[in-house]
Amino acid sequence: MNIFSSEKLAAFLPKVQQILEENLYPLEAKYVHLPFSAVEPELQKIRTLVKERGLWNSHLSESHGGLGFNLVEFGQISELLGRSPYGHYCFNCNAPDIGNQELLLGNASSYLKEIFLEPLIRGNIRSCFSMTEPDFAGSNPVHMGTTAVKDGDHYVINGTKWFTTAADGASFAIVMANTNPEAENKYQKASMIIVPTDTEGFHLKRNISIMGEENDTYFSHAEIEYKDCRVPIKNLIGNEGEGFLLAQQRLGPGRIHHCMRWIGICEKAFDLMCERAASRSLGGDTKLGHKQTIQNWIAESRAEINASRYMVLHTAHKIDEVGAKAARLEISTIKFYVANVLMKVLDRAIQVHGALGITDDTVLSFYYRHERGARIYDGPDEVHKSTLARQILKNYGL
Repeated sequence: MNIFSSEKLAAFLPKVQQILEENLYPLEAKYVHLPFSAVEPELQKIRTLVKERGLWNSHLSESHGGLGFNLVEFGQISELLGRSPYGHYCFNCNAPDIGNQELLLGNASSYLKEIFLEPLIRGNIRSCFSMTEPDFAGSNPVHMGTTAVKDGDHYVINGTKWFTTAADGASFAIVMANTNPEAENKYQKASMIIVPTDTEGFHLKRNISIMGEENDTYFSHAEIEYKDCRVPIKNLIGNEGEGFLLAQQRLGPGRIHHCMRWIGICEKAFDLMCERAASRSLGGDTKLGHKQTIQNWIAESRAEINASRYMVLHTAHKIDEVGAKAARLEISTIKFYVANVLMKVLDRAIQVHGALGITDDTVLSFYYRHERGARIYDGPDEVHKSTLARQILKNYGL
């Protein structure tokens, strides 16, 4: 029995699984080692199929054109979609779009919702989130060099961002910039502003090569220069000085999305590891899975994946019940714990496959390259561990 399930979710998941098995898994062997642009035409057909079958926008409420699943339920959908590199994209709940949708739903003006949010919800455009800077520690967004200075009814934005995921091909960026650099409260210096990517002064300098790959479009991480980039003041999200607050709001549910996606990747890697262990002959009737070391890896992986799932869904339940602010420590805990489980399971699966594991004949090397950043983005492990430990030690008088 899944204590986090519901009749609605139980009826929905097999429909998602069918599209994965019939339409997405068969693409992986052919396309996973190629640029995303090579597979995008095929994915657009699958996105249309998802819409036709009424499976689109499972993360949104019914009032906003979604299917009305809560965070606990959507987390389990996210896990299943994580078993394919293209799952979230085909169901319109891929990062960074999903986080931007949630941010705009809760904080944007009616004008911004009409111009930017509605096409994003329909899947007609993509977006990106532009916060991290090359000259400042990404784990501390209160320190940044990008500025947005008022000039009449416009902001003029100057600065450099990098690791702006999926900027290549995005229609707009949500940019975090200092609007109040002299503010006494360091958490009230920055604001979030929408910048259409066709704005003069928006320069996509490069897609950063990651682990030796020159990724494009949806899988890209761009370096962007904002040079005298003018956008209307009405493109401000929320109020001036709320950038840090909005970033925290965006990251809370976002870490549930990430962690459950990672668990889906773990399950995919676990299946591949077990299939390899059960089928790989070492001579005679001896299989790789007869070796105790391999058995240990399988047992440890099973326990760690199960523990991760319970921890994340417990945290999602708390967010659903009392909000992300009250679940801040749980959010930090799952972020570093699940990211480490992900890397351990992937590493074991690759090791069990031997030389095959480091080729592109399986999806394992793809996931290993693309997910090593899990222990870095959205706050590195060390920051989350320190935050958790400090709060625990307060109970002991330190």
